[in-house]
Amino acid sequence: MSKKFPAVAAGELIKVLNKIGFVLKRQSGTSHAIYYRAHDGKRTTVPVHSKTVIKRKTLKSILADAGLTIDEFIELKKK
Repeated sequence: MSKKFPAVAAGELIKVLNKIGFVLKRQSGTSHAIYYRAHDGKRTTVPVHSKTVIKRKTLKSILADAGLTIDEFIELKKK
């Protein structure tokens, strides 16, 4: 089990969220996007700043909202 969080930008994170069924519900201004998964009602907010790495604690919260572990995220990111 890997304990290390990868450095990811918003675009990479959004691709993984799309793979597991999240869709863009709305965007708050230009800096935050809200993603929603209809079949279980889960939602999460992703900070969208151009090519900036998402902070570890923020990534951890987003993955928890999505119901993913860090290992599952890394595996989905590779695909």
